[in-house]
Amino acid sequence: MDILKQLAEEFKIRNTQVENTVKLIDDGNTIPFISRYRKEMTGGLDDQLLRELSERLTYLRNLESRKEEVKSLIESGGNLTDKITQDLLNAKTLAEVEDIYRPFKPKRKTRAGIAKEKGLQPLADFILAQTLASPTAEADIYISEEKGVETVDDAINGALDIISETVSDDADLRKKLYAEYTGHALIVSKATDEKAETVYKNYYDYSELACKIPPHRLLALDRGEREDALKVSIEPEEQYVMKHIYRAYVKAENDCGRLVRSACDDSFKRLIHPSLERRLRNELTEKACDSSIHTFSDNLRQLLMQPPVKNSVALGFDPGYRTGCKVAVVDATGKVLDTSVVYPTPPKSDIAGAERIIKNLIEKHKVDIIAIGNGTASHESEVFMADLLKKIDRKVSYMVVSEAGASVYSASKLAAEEFPEYDVSLRSAVSIARRLQDPLAELVKIDPKAIGVGQYQHDMPPAKLSDALGGVVEDSVNSVGVDLNTASVSLLGYVAGINSAVAKNIVTYREENGVFTNRKELLKVSKLGKKAYEQCAGFMRIHGGKYPLDNTSVHPESYKAAEALLEKCGFKLADVSGGIPSIKEQVRAIGVKKLSDELGIGEMTLADITNELAKPGRDPRDELPPPLLRTDVADINSLKPGMILDGTVRNVIDFGVFVDIGVHQDGLVHISQICDKYIKHPLEVVKVGDIVKVKVLDIDPAKKRISLTMKGV
Repeated sequence: MDILKQLAEEFKIRNTQVENTVKLIDDGNTIPFISRYRKEMTGGLDDQLLRELSERLTYLRNLESRKEEVKSLIESGGNLTDKITQDLLNAKTLAEVEDIYRPFKPKRKTRAGIAKEKGLQPLADFILAQTLASPTAEADIYISEEKGVETVDDAINGALDIISETVSDDADLRKKLYAEYTGHALIVSKATDEKAETVYKNYYDYSELACKIPPHRLLALDRGEREDALKVSIEPEEQYVMKHIYRAYVKAENDCGRLVRSACDDSFKRLIHPSLERRLRNELTEKACDSSIHTFSDNLRQLLMQPPVKNSVALGFDPGYRTGCKVAVVDATGKVLDTSVVYPTPPKSDIAGAERIIKNLIEKHKVDIIAIGNGTASHESEVFMADLLKKIDRKVSYMVVSEAGASVYSASKLAAEEFPEYDVSLRSAVSIARRLQDPLAELVKIDPKAIGVGQYQHDMPPAKLSDALGGVVEDSVNSVGVDLNTASVSLLGYVAGINSAVAKNIVTYREENGVFTNRKELLKVSKLGKKAYEQCAGFMRIHGGKYPLDNTSVHPESYKAAEALLEKCGFKLADVSGGIPSIKEQVRAIGVKKLSDELGIGEMTLADITNELAKPGRDPRDELPPPLLRTDVADINSLKPGMILDGTVRNVIDFGVFVDIGVHQDGLVHISQICDKYIKHPLEVVKVGDIVKVKVLDIDPAKKRISLTMKGV
């Protein structure tokens, strides 16, 4: 297999793009570095496609390795033929390779293996030949008390066991049968107890074409089966499956032919169907998991890239009942200024006391925004805060913030190191405030799986989910860049080329030697070598350092080119600090190709450098709409069908999107209500954090369900 050619065909990109990308990966370069600083080599492939290509490259290399291994094993047994060699060459998946190896693979003790030990292989061959000769007379030859073949029936049954296994091990036949399964088999679910009241009631008597089942439904069936609420099976069109098997092995309508037919029936029921059912179920689950992980990854990317609320003092409010609501005020840099506990919710309901404390904190620290966690007692807290804001002169708005993972963070070793003086609940209030100020910087401290923007994330293969989500966090952190002198260990650990140990060393160096004044100083950090420096340097920012380009995403390898560009456009290095918007016009006037050739850099690199010089240290999140802040709260009972409201998309799943419309309970926009045109997935139209207009379709206060539409608003 020409892996590079196959990758080019699969990803619909040029061969040179694949060749260069694979070389860069093999040379130990990180995906963010390749995506940002090797655009000329990759043809501008983005980080998501580069990660997919890298994963596929690993799979295809493993496939080739397994092919060679299987070929060698078959050859060592003296069974390799030209056909097997060609079949291995043509195999497209690891499953196909294992089917080819199946007849030669050492097996645990099987009925066929026992029959072969009794010397019944020749009898099996005789029956398979399906001549007119009597199988009973032939079987009489193999009766042997010593070998445990005491009757003619014993001999024939043993021979049929061998034939059954032969049919099952036929790789070409399995390929045809599996095509039948993948194209026409049903996935069927039944209740283990029809009287039981479970969330899986819709699946108590359910069937659907396996090839058509949506990922979320498949994952629901899998979970129902694991929880012993459902029995799930695959049901093929047996008549067509058996036709394939009979056509391959039943050659005559005589006694031997009838025996072969019965062996085929046994082979299907006992060996082939359980194996193909297991394979199809595994593949369906794998595809559903891949789809779910993809959705989770897209949601996480959007959540991490939510615009920060900059230069604002924030009050974090972690709601609760019996233990009260924890409060933390942080300054514009995230530094904790004050903490408190108030009890505006039941059982104490001390609204007056809570108002007095919150008012004092707002006035004392000049609070601009309030972040309210969306957990227990969130609605009561939101009502309390909305009423309070009407009673103060200062302009303050609030936003309900997802506190998913906040408890995980506040109980972590990292939080204990960061805030040893605070208890777990107060740390959570700090995290909630910081999430509004800078979602990315705060959320990187939490295991991505705990952030909770997806579906069935707890059912995903842990390693696969962690790899995918870790890649999303890494890409997000590097696309924004980090302040080398203020970034936490958690944030630094996601910078290209930096692991957690080196991240700690950077912070230690900073504490012992003071702030970094230039990027080159990174080379003095313990265990940060030249390769790591090459990978990470462009993503590190130094505000107010000695060298203006250190506060841009211009890589040190391009500093000379950037300085030459400034000179050709009539600017000085000192001009970079304030930004040079007019440099784009200068570059166009001189000519992009001409400048690119003169500076010895590619046109894409020139464009990136120009953009950075125009607006140094720009944050891509600033180009997105700001978060929707509120000053008042509504109640689900105040909603009426036909109402048009603004809302924030909180989660995107396969069958729709959940939108926060300011009534504590998120409303659902079903996929059919997102837009007029047909879409396969909501992510084609909306993403987490989008501000959308919705119309109320229906409200069920008892079940706390709100149906919304985005059509016609």
